[in-house]
Amino acid sequence: MNAPNLKPLIDECDRALIVATQGGLPLVARPYHALAEQLGLSADEVMRRLRAMVDGGVIRRIGAVPNHYAIGWTANGMTVWDVDDALVDQLGQQVGALDFVTHCYRRPRARPVWPYNLFAMVHGASRDECAEKAGQIRALLGAACQGSDILYSTRILKKTGLRLGS
Repeated sequence: MNAPNLKPLIDECDRALIVATQGGLPLVARPYHALAEQLGLSADEVMRRLRAMVDGGVIRRIGAVPNHYAIGWTANGMTVWDVDDALVDQLGQQVGALDFVTHCYRRPRARPVWPYNLFAMVHGASRDECAEKAGQIRALLGAACQGSDILYSTRILKKTGLRLGS
């Protein structure tokens, strides 16, 4: 379906900026300046456009994505929780705010096989460390938690988001 009266959310310059950064920012001291030079813009314009796309919801965020194994986190556990549906959003916000939780989200259950509706990723130097962090989450969830498990990573899969063609 074509919507000719709708204004695009991004222009060609924004699209070029997305394509230039979708694999990551340049690993140089001044990445926005390097992008500016590559795209024929000023560094201020690069930063203004990126900020506008974040503020407008076109891109979610700009941030580092570390290799957990390379920084010593060899135990990576997705903690899964069976939390009272009436409280899962409120408690999920609190779990997601913990400094050791890298991402937290709600997902639908698939009963009877999968009772879990809250997911929170934790990392540590050992499985014991991840279990200790899961214990802190369990204490926060209190009586609203009816069950849990920890699913440990066994290998790194390449993580990428949507990619635009050049």
